[in-house]
Amino acid sequence: MQSKPQLLVWLTCDGVHIDPASGKHTILGVFSNIKAREFPVVHPYMVWFMTLTDVSTGKHEVKISMGLDHTQMKELIRRNFESQSPLHRINLINELGNLQFPQPGEYSILIEVDDEHILATSMTVSN
Repeated sequence: MQSKPQLLVWLTCDGVHIDPASGKHTILGVFSNIKAREFPVVHPYMVWFMTLTDVSTGKHEVKISMGLDHTQMKELIRRNFESQSPLHRINLINELGNLQFPQPGEYSILIEVDDEHILATSMTVSN
């Protein structure tokens, strides 16, 4: 029996720089909520950075959905990635542009790997 993928890091930030010489990731502008003067609001650009481990060798799919109500989630990201070994740590940089928030509230975020839930979290959007 193989283990479930584990999420080691989940960050919302302004950007990620990867040093070409060392391969190190520098995380820029970490934040956990959004403030707006009026709604609806469009956030121009953000990155959801995640690090996974315990992912079985081979090809996989990550899906990230968000919604104001957990029963009405909208898929924002669906992408394939590959694991060389369950021992590896896999960094995924998920860029989102022009993300719309129709009203203030606590927006649910659901992360799945191969249709298995690995994290349910939220982001507060307020005025």
